[in-house]
Amino acid sequence: MTRLQTAFDAIDKANSADPTLTDGQPEALLYGQRMSAEQEALYPEASDPLRIACRGQHVERWLLPRKDFPMDRPGYLAWRTEQGRRHAARIAGIMREAGYADDDIQHAEKMLTKQGIKRDGDVQALEDAACFTFIRWYLGPFAEGRDADELQRIVEKTARKMSETARARALTEFAIPEPFAAAFRA
Repeated sequence: MTRLQTAFDAIDKANSADPTLTDGQPEALLYGQRMSAEQEALYPEASDPLRIACRGQHVERWLLPRKDFPMDRPGYLAWRTEQGRRHAARIAGIMREAGYADDDIQHAEKMLTKQGIKRDGDVQALEDAACFTFIRWYLGPFAEGRDADELQRIVEKTARKMSETARARALTEFAIPEPFAAAFRA
């Protein structure tokens, strides 16, 4: 078994404990698999650290519930930052056990804590995969019950996080109606 498969197996095992089920599967496990599929489609030549960061972006996310933080923007940002730190630490341990070198581990930690987004190609690739995963699997259900202005802001924020190449690809891969599509052309 390869180091990459060993890491994937450990992430999948950890995420299999998620008590929240979607389509009969643990949500975190399904999310990790979806992230891997998007990464493979967008960046098939990705390094192992990028592949692992994509698979483990939400590793054991349910262990730190959003409700444990204030339900305002600063609370959300604090929760998201702490999740990134926790995910990076957990993935570092998994990579270490799989036999990865410290440089690879540190690179995955950098991606998972979003250090260098828009400046580091792999950090940006992780963000592109996350945005594609969101658009493909979660935007529809997320949009239900939201007013048009709020949804427009969410779509614009998502598009801003993406690379120019990923925004262009999103326009060809998804049937994005106007005025939402304009956010991907900006």
